[in-house]
Amino acid sequence: MKVAEQPITLPRSTVYNMVSTYTNRDYRISVSVPEGEAPSEGYPVLYVLDGNALFPLCAESARVLKGRGIRGFGPLVVVGIGYLTEGNFPADRFYELTPPTDRASLPPRPGGEEWPPTGGGDNFLRFIEEELKPAIEEAYPIDRSKQALFGHSLGGLFTLNTMFTKPDLFQTYIAGSPSIWWSNRCVLEAEKAFTANRTVESDPTPVRLLMTVGEEEASHPNRMLHNAEEMYQRLKTLEENGLSVDFHVFPGEGHLSVLPGLIGRAIRFALHK
Repeated sequence: MKVAEQPITLPRSTVYNMVSTYTNRDYRISVSVPEGEAPSEGYPVLYVLDGNALFPLCAESARVLKGRGIRGFGPLVVVGIGYLTEGNFPADRFYELTPPTDRASLPPRPGGEEWPPTGGGDNFLRFIEEELKPAIEEAYPIDRSKQALFGHSLGGLFTLNTMFTKPDLFQTYIAGSPSIWWSNRCVLEAEKAFTANRTVESDPTPVRLLMTVGEEEASHPNRMLHNAEEMYQRLKTLEENGLSVDFHVFPGEGHLSVLPGLIGRAIRFALHK
């Protein structure tokens, strides 16, 4: 068997390099576009955090599921937000995906390593809102009423923080195994403010949230399953205030093995199916 010189590529996918003026960092932006003519209103779009690891999985899943004509799966633009390195989960993500952090509150890392820089989530969100989204909407026919943000683990934490602080930025939020434990569960303060605002507003903008976790995460020392379930119980009381919440526990799955099942469910949810 002879090794081919041509590398594997993802069909109908393009990679861009983008520099943010807010974070002063470089990003690898990967975009997958469906086959065929765009709908008159544009394509729904799924923005995927941790793009190095998750973009290939999401892009190919969306393409294959749509191509097979499976009920609940249609055309979807997938945008992966990644880094100019080859690792699946580079250390840079600790800066982008976390809110201002009390580093003294963080538990020891496995192996006794020092925590990477953290707390840059606010600037990263400005990059997404003011630089990335406008660039995508200029380059591709996007349905601005069907935009979703998807993150897992620290990405799930960032997704929740985004929904709590800027709920109008996307219509759909998907938080897989969110790291609610981070920095003494500081995300709960943002949740409280979000809850207060939605109960006061007479006509809040409708928002959809899918939160998932693996069953085996019940034994995680950071209470991954329990934190997520408790947040779901609180948030579902806001359904009359324009928040639609779905919660799912994947039987027999852990923090990473949950990803294949989560991605299919995330794509369907992003398509409002």
